[in-house]
Amino acid sequence: MSDVKNVSEKSLQSVLAPQITEKATMVADKFNQVAFKVAQNATKKDVKDAIEAMFKVEVAAVNLLNMNGKTKRAGRSFGKRSDWKKAYVSLKPGQEINFTGE
Repeated sequence: MSDVKNVSEKSLQSVLAPQITEKATMVADKFNQVAFKVAQNATKKDVKDAIEAMFKVEVAAVNLLNMNGKTKRAGRSFGKRSDWKKAYVSLKPGQEINFTGE
């Protein structure tokens, strides 16, 4: 049998979306890292397993950040966006994730 990892459903659902921003693009070029929006209960191991299974790349390290939601104001009323979690995934040298589909 091939070397297919047994990845749990929780791991695959932990990665929600890639973060395509100016800062994320700069980090990708400079440090060979990719930013993802992940679930609040995601762990480093879950994110690593999911990225390796979905994109067929080798992950060197994962850094997780808790992002606080912004406080917004409309007239007299205040509101708050929900908090979320971001993951910076460091890829091993020679590895690359292409989101453009080319």
